[in-house]
Amino acid sequence: MFNLDKFIADSVTHRPSSMFEGDIQANAARLTQEIEGKSVCVIGGAGSIGSSFIKAVLRFRPGKLVVIDLNENGLAELTRDIRSTEGLYVPQEYRAYTLNFADPIFTRIFREEKGFDIVANFSAHKHVRSEKDKYSVQALIENNDIKAKKLMDLLCEYPPKHFFCVSTDKAANPVNIMGASKRIMEDLVMAYNGKFKVTTARFANVAFSNGSLPDGWLHRLQKKQPLAAPNDVKRYFVSPEESGQICMLACILGNGGEVFFPKLGEDQMLTFSTICDDFVTAQGLTKVECASDEEAKKKAAAIDNSQFSILNSQLDYPVVYFKSDTTGEKAYEEFYIPGEKINMERFKALGVVEETTRRPMNEVNAFFAKLEALFQGDFTKVDVVKAIKAFIPNFEHEEKGKNLDQKM
Repeated sequence: MFNLDKFIADSVTHRPSSMFEGDIQANAARLTQEIEGKSVCVIGGAGSIGSSFIKAVLRFRPGKLVVIDLNENGLAELTRDIRSTEGLYVPQEYRAYTLNFADPIFTRIFREEKGFDIVANFSAHKHVRSEKDKYSVQALIENNDIKAKKLMDLLCEYPPKHFFCVSTDKAANPVNIMGASKRIMEDLVMAYNGKFKVTTARFANVAFSNGSLPDGWLHRLQKKQPLAAPNDVKRYFVSPEESGQICMLACILGNGGEVFFPKLGEDQMLTFSTICDDFVTAQGLTKVECASDEEAKKKAAAIDNSQFSILNSQLDYPVVYFKSDTTGEKAYEEFYIPGEKINMERFKALGVVEETTRRPMNEVNAFFAKLEALFQGDFTKVDVVKAIKAFIPNFEHEEKGKNLDQKM
C-alpha cells in the first residue's frame, strides 16, 4: 500500500523526521509559555500549510482556536483530522467558520472576541498558475495584498501578541506576479511592525500540498490519466509537517520584522521529473516516457482496468516530461537577497533575515491607493506589471504568452 508520508521522507525531502524537531525541542518551554491557554486565530486554516500550522500549535495546548477559511469541505476534513489524531489537544473552545477574512462577519467576530493572542494568516493565492490575465492578476493582488491591508488595519484595534503571515521564496527577487504580490505583502505587514509584532517565513514547495503538481499525480493516477512534470527547473521541498512547524517557530520565536527560512543547500534541490520517476516506481508501475500529451493520453486510455487495479511492475504507465516555457517560472530559488542581514546561528535548521529594506507606511499607503485606482479603471496586465515594477525595482517579469493552465 502506498504511504505518502513515507514516500515524501524517502524520495522528496530525504529526511526520516522533521528538520525542525531539534529547534522545537530546544524551545519547548518558550513555545509552551507563549501558546498554552492562549487564544489563536488561523486564517486560511484548511489549506496544507494552515492546517499543518494548527497541528503544530495544538501540541502546546492553546485555550481557544478559531479557524477561518472559504473551503467548507476543507474545514470539515480539518476538524475530523485534528479530532482523530493522537497527541493533538483540541481546546473546548474550537470554532471553524466558512468565511472570507475580508467579510464583515469576520470583523464582527474579531471585535466581539476583542482580538486574539496569536493571529496567523495563510489565506493567499500561492500558485504561479494564478497569473493568467488581468482578471486573475487582480484577484490574486486583491487577496494577497488589498484584503490583507484591511486585515492589518483591523488587527490594530486589538493588537495580537504574535502575528504571522506566510510568504514565499518567490518573494526574493520575484519574476512572477504571485511572488511580487507576496513581496508587496511583506512590505505591507512589516509597515505595521511598530503597532504589533510581525513575522513571516519564506520557504519553497510543500511536497504534495493541495493543488500542487505532485498532489495532482495522485488524482491523475486515481483517474487512470498520464502524469506530467517539468524536467529542467529545480526546487527546494519541505514536508507538510515541516511547513507548519517553520511557521509556528517564526510566529512565536521571531522578533518583530524578521523573516524565517529553512536551511537547505543547493544539493537538496530536485526536479519534478526526478520525483515523478520515484513516484511511478513506488506505485508499483514502470514508467513509459511519451513524446506528447496526446500520445500519453492514448496510452493511459488503453490500460486494461483489471490490470490497473493490480498495480504491478509489469504494467507500463505513461508520463510526459517537458521544458518549462510558461510565464512566471523561475529557473532557481532563493530565500534572501543581497543587502539583507542574515543570522544562520540562532537556530539549528532555521535561518533568519533579521534586517531588510522596508517601506515606510506612507509609501505603502500611496502604492495601495495607486493599485486600487488602477483596478477601478480600464487596465491591462501590462499596466499592473508596470505599477509593481515602480514599487519593486528588481521585479523581472517576462511575459511568454503561455500559462500553466495550458498544460496537463
